[in-house]
Amino acid sequence: MERIRQIAVECVGRAVMFGWLAIGCVMVGFSFAPVSSFRAGSILALLMALVLLWRAMTAAGRNPKHSEVWLYLDENSRPAEAHARLIFATVMREVYARYAQITLGVAVGFFAASVLLQLAGLEPYSVPAA
Repeated sequence: MERIRQIAVECVGRAVMFGWLAIGCVMVGFSFAPVSSFRAGSILALLMALVLLWRAMTAAGRNPKHSEVWLYLDENSRPAEAHARLIFATVMREVYARYAQITLGVAVGFFAASVLLQLAGLEPYSVPAA
């Protein structure tokens, strides 16, 4: 079961890394306005956390043989047919939930940074009060 967890962490981690790459590109696109950049990052990170939570909640309904993790397991590491669904559902639920928790923490950090930058007055394109 530990081998399955290790491969699941690698596979999900790679997918999350590509998600962070996309979020980083959007944030760089908004780099002219730091508050907007961090707000966009926090919204997109929240969206990614929601997707990861949804994947965690629906892990029990997926066929393990149609997963990337199953492809990376050698024949000896694959669980028996009777236990495969339960083992995979448990491991994938834990892995997705852990990545969702980390992503949610980063989203909160991005939002806090955007609030601090706005309070510091670093938004160059804000409309001045009359």
